[in-house]
Order: sequence, then C-alpha cells, then structure tokens
Amino acid sequence: MNRTADAIIIGAGVIGAAVAYEMAKSGMRTLTVDRNTLAGHGSTAGSCACIRMHYSTFDGTAFAWEGYHYWRDWAEYLEATGDGPLSKFVETGCLVMKSEENGYLVKHMKNSTALECPYEDWSAETITERLPIFNLESFAPPRRLDDPAFGQPNGGRMTGGVYWPNAGYVTDPALSAQNLAAAAQAKGAEFYLGVEVSAILTAGGKVSGVRLSDGEEIHAPIVINVAGPASSKINAMADVLDDMTITTRALRQEVVHVPAPEGYDFEKDGMMVSDSDTSLYCRPEQGNHILIGSEDPECDLREWIDDDTDYNRDFTEQWTTQAMRYAQRVPSLGIPQQTRGIVDLYDASTDWIPIYDRSSLPGFYMACGSSGNQYKNAPIAGKLMAALVDYCEAGNDHDNSPMQFELPYVGTTVSSGFYSRKREINMESSFSVVG
Repeated sequence: MNRTADAIIIGAGVIGAAVAYEMAKSGMRTLTVDRNTLAGHGSTAGSCACIRMHYSTFDGTAFAWEGYHYWRDWAEYLEATGDGPLSKFVETGCLVMKSEENGYLVKHMKNSTALECPYEDWSAETITERLPIFNLESFAPPRRLDDPAFGQPNGGRMTGGVYWPNAGYVTDPALSAQNLAAAAQAKGAEFYLGVEVSAILTAGGKVSGVRLSDGEEIHAPIVINVAGPASSKINAMADVLDDMTITTRALRQEVVHVPAPEGYDFEKDGMMVSDSDTSLYCRPEQGNHILIGSEDPECDLREWIDDDTDYNRDFTEQWTTQAMRYAQRVPSLGIPQQTRGIVDLYDASTDWIPIYDRSSLPGFYMACGSSGNQYKNAPIAGKLMAALVDYCEAGNDHDNSPMQFELPYVGTTVSSGFYSRKREINMESSFSVVG
C-alpha cells in the first residue's frame, strides 16, 4: 500500500526538519524522506553551524537577526519537555575585520543600525586587546601556497573591525536537526529515512508525489525540495529548471581543525572572526581547537561536484593553504602534521543567496542553495516556507505579487521575493560563503 501525506519534504537536514516542524504546527500531515538513516546526517552534519548577523544586504541581515532569537531560546522554540539532549548555542560574538574587500563594513553597520541589531566598532587597538594572538599586518590579496608572494605582508595594517556580540555557534549541528525532527514528530510529522527519491510524480499538470529507488510511490499534492547538495538533481527530476534565473550546484569544501596556540584558551577567550584580508573565517571548537574555513577567494579554486554521492573526501593542499593563511594572522599557531577537520559539500546558488520559492510545477516548492550561510536561518526559513505554501496554495500569484513575510522578533516585514528563483542575480552579494 502506498503512503500518502499532505506534503512530502525531501531532506531531513536542519532546514528540512525546520520546515517539517513549522508545517506540522499548522496542522499539515507531513512526510519527510531522506537517504540518510538519521536526521541531520547529510551536509548539516558538516556545517560549521555559525550564527551571525552581518550581511551586506538589508534582507539578509534582517533574516539572520531574526534567526538568532530562535537559537537563543532553543528549548522554548522546540517546546521541549526535557526528554533527550538539546544542541547548545555558544554566544562568542563575531569580529569582522574591516577591509577594502568588504567596503569597510559600511553597509553592514547601516543594516544593523536600521534593525537595532547590536554591534561595536572596534579599533585596531581593541582587537589587539581582545585577541592578543593576532598579527594585524595586511596580507591581501589572499594567495595559495605555490604563489611566490605567499605569506608576505603588503606593508599595510588592519585598521579595525566590527564586533557583533550576539553571534556564536552551535556545538552539534546534526543534533539540532534531530531536535527539530523530534519536535516535528511531536506535532504529528512522519520521517521515512534511509530511502532515496528517484522520480517526481505529476498528474494533471501538478505534482502528485515521489517515487523511491525501490519503486515505492508516496502521494501528496505538495512536494518541497530541501535536498541540500542533491537539490539540483531533484529540480531536474521535477523539470522545473527552465524558468529559473538562479540555480544551485554542489561545491566541495574543506574545513580545518587545529589546536589553539599553546598557552591561549581560544575556546574561552576567542570568538568567531571573519577576515577578508586573508579570506578566512574561524571560530572556537570544543577541546580548545580552532575551526578555519575559506571565504572562497579567487585563488581558492572552486571544485563543483556533479555527483553529490561520489567525490573526494580526503584532504588536499587546500587544507594546508587555509592553515598557513591563518598562521599569517596568528603567528604562534602550531600546525600539526596530522590533518583534521571536515570535507563536505555546499549547496550553493548562483549568487550565494538561497532560493525559498515555489516552482513552475504547481505544488512543487524549493528551499535550496542554502549551504554555507543559511544554517543560522533554519527556524525562520521553516516558518517562511510554511507560510509560502499556504500563500501559494490559496491561489496567490507569488511570482508577480510576492508574499510579504513578517519577522516576529525583529518586527519588520520583508518580501519573500528576495529569495525568488527568478530574481536577477543580486550584485550586493559577496558571491561567497559570507553570503
């Protein structure tokens, strides 16, 4: 007997689980399918789980500032009863170094001011006081190890940065997805894991469900693609690519884990740092380690992946490049011979801003292109997608009259057309993981 549901959600990562939770809260009978056997064990498990507020666009800033409040009040948001462990949000603050590349953060501060999102304008002296391990020489542009000028300062110095005190990270991103899945199940949602979608079913010009790789069919009038790095495959199955200005691709990423400098407690005294001068970001990691990721400068070659199940999971020279570039900023850093960290995939959109939208196939929706800079927004993205489905299924023309979406904590309304599949490429984006 084939299963049925009001809505099928493809993907049980942190955003897929949030969508299930928000739709279940509204009374919809959802069924989430995922090829992994546990929620959050796809690309979510490899996420750096950074919670930050700084964006170059107003809409991006508003969405991220709204998202922070759900992580701050995680147990309350989940309506948790105390059964089972919850992921933990560690509020370290985030320093973003001012540079020519980020416009000295003028737009970011303007957006935060407009939204009453707290920030502090730090001088170079304040940075040195708060992070005495930092060398404030400038090394731009970022380079690879094989560049003869690698590691050579350019003669300038970093003049300061902006600090967002409410930023931080979540200690166990996979657990956060499992928390959301449990909360969804408590509201009646169903999860069907360890199965893979092989086809999107249609009937009468509308979506009608999915077929699994074993031939089983699941029928529903609504299907939502939240498949992470597999999202482009699912969209191709649904034959919805023709009217999309913005598309998604899987991008291989390496994240470095190294011990903090000897004698310095980075886990306690450190913070998230985004540094476009070296084109790296970092955050504390448990065990007094430092997690280091690339901000995708031109020198770091992008490796786009056609098959999200078959790619190189070993570290390459990129690991050493990131570690060595970070050592320019932190000269006392010890770089171990044994490589540690994460190799995983991003689901990156054309302009690195996600797609939260309907599609050209009635009943088929997308929450795609969210990897790298949208983990923080999972709860509010879940709310937006639930509202969008209601809006479109009620007969509204979202393409020509985009849904206006209220952010409850921030107290402002944004147009969900900002995340349209048909938008023009947003030239205010950083076109990188910074979003």
